[in-house]
Amino acid sequence: MAMSLSLTTLSKTPKTSLSGIHVVNNIQTISSQTHLKFNPIFKPSNLTLFLTSPKPKTHLANLPRNTIGCLFTGIVEEMGQIKQLGIADHGGFDMRIGAKTVLEGVNLGDSIAVNGTCLTVTQFDTQISEFTVGLSPETLRKTSLVELSPGSLVNLERAVRPTTRMGGHFVQGHVDGTGVIVSKEAEEDSLWIKVKASKELLKYVVPKGFIAVDGTSLTVVDVFDEENCFNFMLVAYTQQNVVIPLKDVGQKVNLEVDILGKYVERLLSCGFLDSIKRS
Repeated sequence: MAMSLSLTTLSKTPKTSLSGIHVVNNIQTISSQTHLKFNPIFKPSNLTLFLTSPKPKTHLANLPRNTIGCLFTGIVEEMGQIKQLGIADHGGFDMRIGAKTVLEGVNLGDSIAVNGTCLTVTQFDTQISEFTVGLSPETLRKTSLVELSPGSLVNLERAVRPTTRMGGHFVQGHVDGTGVIVSKEAEEDSLWIKVKASKELLKYVVPKGFIAVDGTSLTVVDVFDEENCFNFMLVAYTQQNVVIPLKDVGQKVNLEVDILGKYVERLLSCGFLDSIKRS
């Protein structure tokens, strides 16, 4: 069973520094820059400067690299709360999140999906139940995370292990783009939600197919090509455990389409069928 770090355990462990990982009391951090300062309130002007300025070298370059890519299921483990976010002293954009479940057995460099975006843990504190992730300019441009502010709730899921049950579908945490909620309608205790997406993404969306919306594995009900929209239904249990119902009409959601559709398109564009016919 995974166990969180405790002060008792740490008191028996000498303070050491291995491969850029430092342990100070119960806080683990990567690189020598262990004390980061955040803007207490998200400021669009600072974000604009961050997105348009040259890319600085950050502590992310010192992160331990996994030998294999991470994978998720789209089954949200818990909703975390944004504590602080902003431009840190090292020049990058960091986000600190309050959570409990995803911190069980966490290690520096682990991958956690935040609203469907695969992010790397750069710092965590199990005593106050918080962890920090870094956001690149491309992540902020490509996802809806740019709309978050202190107090916002986010979907959280740890990367799967070989023994994990596949309750949803294969989700990479690589957001393909964003959609906009255009309607929310209740039907008994369920909730219909319609999302508008770009034509480039909508071509991969099919009725009864999978799609990850803010990291939640969902089944598409209908696709409305003339409106560039698709819809899905949330049952009562899902509504209580993911952030989608908390968003208003007009707000963005992260979208990741089923990877199988993109593989098929790639094979067809490379003349895969022609090669089969010739064989």
